Amino acid sequence: MIKNVHGNTVDHLGEAIVAGRYSPGAPIPPEPLLCEELGVSRTVVREAVKSLIAKGLVTSGPKVGTRVLTEEHWNWFDPDVIIWQSKAGLTPEFLRDLQDLRRVMEPAAVRLAAERATAQDIAEIEAAFAGMKKAVEEGGDYVTHDLRFHQGLLRACRNRMIVQMSKALGALLRTSFEISTTRKDGPRNSLPLHRAVLDAVIAHQPARAEKAILVLIDGARDDIETVLATRRKLPRLNIPAPLLKAG
Repeated sequence: MIKNVHGNTVDHLGEAIVAGRYSPGAPIPPEPLLCEELGVSRTVVREAVKSLIAKGLVTSGPKVGTRVLTEEHWNWFDPDVIIWQSKAGLTPEFLRDLQDLRRVMEPAAVRLAAERATAQDIAEIEAAFAGMKKAVEEGGDYVTHDLRFHQGLLRACRNRMIVQMSKALGALLRTSFEISTTRKDGPRNSLPLHRAVLDAVIAHQPARAEKAILVLIDGARDDIETVLATRRKLPRLNIPAPLLKAG
């Protein structure tokens, strides 16, 4: 998606803060300098600062200017914050925090999905699974379909707050899927595990669905820990996911 001037300005400042180019407690450059550096008006800079305040990255007040807040104030459920963290580099601590969140939330959400999923919900998850299967067999974008599968499950729980949290979980899900695709036969071996989750939701069997999703989550955690132990480079969420090769 192509962003406008406002969006680009927010990205520029947000990435700088998350990457640590502006230290916690330090002021960001004054408006005139930012206007000159970015080639934008004061109005654009002010609106961008308002967006960063809403995301918990900065605070602003009379006589103190606009100052960077520490990480615990940042809105980690904001997709922009997560993308900026990915561009700065996903840390082991960040991935483990997200993994904990996933293990707490996703099994409960899938239980609800098994109780509440509509025919349309199931059709969307089925379509995502078909895309995963096709990518394994013929090559293509496995990660995007895998992400749609899991986010379809979260939407099917019919809880607005969980759906909002799924946007944050999307960062972990995509990272997990990209890591899994690098393991020999990882996507192919995961297909029956995904099918087991979907079949339990279709059958409206909450306990069975929860057990099946835990198998997937724990496998993803093992994949991530393996990659962290080998110090291999982690995926970056601001570039397209790699494609599978046919066969």
